[in-house]
Amino acid sequence: MTTLNDRIAEFEVDSLPDDDAQVELLCIDHNGTYVLPFPCRHVEGDWLNSRTGERIMAQVAGWRRRNR
Repeated sequence: MTTLNDRIAEFEVDSLPDDDAQVELLCIDHNGTYVLPFPCRHVEGDWLNSRTGERIMAQVAGWRRRNR
């Protein structure tokens, strides 16, 4: 079983990506951690769904560059 620390270790937590960089987000809630199934970007202090432009309302624990 993957621990929270193992999962977070795969993501950046102490910095933000370049504006408009396509990234994956690791989010956390009362059930645990999950990766959002769509590309996201950080713009003017907000995390946004890159496809729809909608603001991400989840607690973001970290981010990583998309490999796809």
